[in-house]
Amino acid sequence: MSFISTILHIIFRFLISPANLVIDYLSAHCYNPHFKCYGGSKIDFKAILFDLDGTLLDTLADIASAMNAVLARFGFPTHQLEPYKYFVGDGVENLVKRTLPKDRLDERTIAECFAAAKEEYHNHWNQTTKPYPGAVEMLSALDELDLKKVILSNKPDKFTKLTVTEFLGEFSFDIVRGVKDSVLPKPDPAAALQITKELNIPPSQFLYLGDTDTDMQTAVAAGMFGVGALWGFRTADELKQNGAKVLLQKPQDLLKLLET
Repeated sequence: MSFISTILHIIFRFLISPANLVIDYLSAHCYNPHFKCYGGSKIDFKAILFDLDGTLLDTLADIASAMNAVLARFGFPTHQLEPYKYFVGDGVENLVKRTLPKDRLDERTIAECFAAAKEEYHNHWNQTTKPYPGAVEMLSALDELDLKKVILSNKPDKFTKLTVTEFLGEFSFDIVRGVKDSVLPKPDPAAALQITKELNIPPSQFLYLGDTDTDMQTAVAAGMFGVGALWGFRTADELKQNGAKVLLQKPQDLLKLLET
């Protein structure tokens, strides 16, 4: 397809259905879930690795509420909800460092706020958290397919399992894992690669769905097929720049990709 033809195709599709613009654009440029654009070889997916916060569950308000309670307790300024989209995603310690005043990043303050953040989140974790629109339908449909499903989060392992049980307990996941002493946080690929060993499935047969640069960097480092969730916390540019091969507008679009 020539460049001009591609542009006309995109404009035509946008006029018909703007929601399909991203997925159609990527398809026109060989971004297909079953074919690697750079090699053309078919990918036989055997597993899907999901991020949790910002991908399956909208947890932002509860995280912000907990962290703002900590900041207020220590007499520090709090933050509006929107900046938390960029504070979260890399674990509790980084959340604390990103929200604290720049002149209060000493070791003691970070440690005290870190402990307080885990305590406050225990009191706030399920107040407003909910699955994203379409996520339940997507997971229900995936339960009918012969695919392994795992969740890998930078949330503490305890809260990862707790939130999945509470909000996604009706679905079958082969592994649910968060950060703990033996599990390094993303974008280190070690946890993702350990999952591939436990399931005896090569990384190249994993589709990785996430919403941040950290997720896409993890997918690239682990040799998985990175898919960006535009309904989450970050932008299309961030996802593309960090290795996303496909961008999806809504959870149900994952099913369309798997059918392609």
